[in-house]
Amino acid sequence: MVTTLTPLEERLLELAGRVPDPELPVLSLAELGVVRGVHEYAPGRVEVELTPTYTGCPAIEVMSADIERALREEGGAAAVRVRVVLEPAWTTNDITAEGRRKLREFGIAPPRTVRTEGPVPLVLGPTRTADAEPVRCPHCGSADTTLLSRFSATACKALRRCESCREPFDHFKELT
Repeated sequence: MVTTLTPLEERLLELAGRVPDPELPVLSLAELGVVRGVHEYAPGRVEVELTPTYTGCPAIEVMSADIERALREEGGAAAVRVRVVLEPAWTTNDITAEGRRKLREFGIAPPRTVRTEGPVPLVLGPTRTADAEPVRCPHCGSADTTLLSRFSATACKALRRCESCREPFDHFKELT
């Protein structure tokens, strides 16, 4: 069922989407792909649907508070309720092209696009398949990179090093 947004809902969705991500402030919540919808359920009262990048994400509380503040102050909403929506689950495929560009410019390798439809090839042995897209250095673009740690400053990033320019960088891990 396709729901048409009212002009107010469209405006509030745009405002909620402009809120910066608290962990990666270079990205807006719309670019991250976590704002799923805005619905006016009574005059001046709205509900925002927000999907965390992973269950238990500590940033969800800050995102919710920032959305509530933005919609009250800039959107004129009298009451804002943020509802966490876990289905459909968020994946890194939800990050927009603009968000991926901004991550790269900020020095973070964006997640590789992961195929989510059709048959999934079974690979025995090393986890990297021959046709897997390499993680490219956001500084020089080289595909010759090495994983240093599966974990970085946040749970959604890994630490890598470029073997060409020797610069370390974060890689936003793929999640499907």
